[in-house]
Amino acid sequence: MRLASIRAGNTRRTAVVIKDGDAVAVLPTALGSVDDIVRGGPGALAAARAAISAAEVLPLSEVTLDSPLRRFNRDILCTGWNYWDHFEESKGKREGQDPAGRPEHPTFFTKGPDTVIGPVDDIAYDPRLSAKWDYEAELALVIGRDGRSIPEERALEHVFGYCVANDVSQRDLQRAHGGQWLKGKSIDQTMPLGPWITTADEVGDVADLRVRCELNGELLQDASTAQMAFTIPRIIAELSSGMTLRAGDVVLTGTPSGIGNAREPQIFLADGDVVVTRVSGLGELRNKVVRTQLV
Repeated sequence: MRLASIRAGNTRRTAVVIKDGDAVAVLPTALGSVDDIVRGGPGALAAARAAISAAEVLPLSEVTLDSPLRRFNRDILCTGWNYWDHFEESKGKREGQDPAGRPEHPTFFTKGPDTVIGPVDDIAYDPRLSAKWDYEAELALVIGRDGRSIPEERALEHVFGYCVANDVSQRDLQRAHGGQWLKGKSIDQTMPLGPWITTADEVGDVADLRVRCELNGELLQDASTAQMAFTIPRIIAELSSGMTLRAGDVVLTGTPSGIGNAREPQIFLADGDVVVTRVSGLGELRNKVVRTQLV
């Protein structure tokens, strides 16, 4: 099932994407938001499935897709350097952050929840804040069941579903504050998420998905999740070690090679650019970069 948050006129509703992705079944308001269904456990998901047959159906073209999630438990949880080709392409360009060798454990950081925007919303861009706005196509997962110290072999049982994200980053801010990443990853209105959440049972082999990013029609990132340095079960197991993951948490799983900061010459986002982010089977994000006053 593909759960979406839609806007029809001035009304926000929860819907299920149906047919070939060109229509939505609008669910009863009593079922709540996508956030409510994610947190509601198997019963809430079953109720959403049962409501589809009697739901009002609208063409997808007549509604606007919003971020599927709007209520976050905490910061977005993120994984860095999780494709070795990306790790290697950035060597010597991390300005004092280079590890001695390939990490033996996943690298984790967070970004503020106010970064999240919808799959067709504008990416806020303020060149006074940063001169190096970079794109990062990623597979995102949504936790559907609370757990702490989750065994790797049970990790996928805690995943509600998957969606697409673009971890837009400000590289100069990322380096400017003591070498930590929070500031350069947490600028408001900069992380597209969506276009909907595809429940885990419909995804198939999550280790065989294609992750792509286009900038103004040019393909700049193209990789398989099979190239991840640390698998999704490993990420969940290590992230949850001694730390409770809760239903509704969003976890980004890393970006492959092709980022703008590592290219020669470098490529950074600018006002008017169009960024398209795709993960096979999960849909696409299509966002315009628009100059916005942030400072």
